[in-house]
Amino acid sequence: MLYAVLCYNTEDVTSAWTKEEDDQVMRDLTAVQRKYVEAGKLGPVARLLPTTAATTLRHRPGETVVMDGPFAETKEQLLGFYLIDCVSLDEALDFARELSAANPAAGSYEIRPLSLYKPSELAP
Repeated sequence: MLYAVLCYNTEDVTSAWTKEEDDQVMRDLTAVQRKYVEAGKLGPVARLLPTTAATTLRHRPGETVVMDGPFAETKEQLLGFYLIDCVSLDEALDFARELSAANPAAGSYEIRPLSLYKPSELAP
């Protein structure tokens, strides 16, 4: 089963890190990722730019609006995500626990099963 592990934290905290602190966090996270890469379980990993770089397209019947910023104003922001192939939710939770232990900032990890579709499967 493929899982998305969505990483949330307060941008004010993570954007306040020095380059050295940020580099150290990335090294620590990479150390966690390495074992899953070597096991052939880790798929794409993405670190998102800050929400100040976001653009939202909001559609309502008869109206489409494009605006600067993220979709929702929240205390924590989506900072990035991992795709991981696990035999169970417990294995995906173990991965998230390891990421959490490697990250000095308190944050949240949302784990969601994925259902993938190939564009060719959607064609009429």
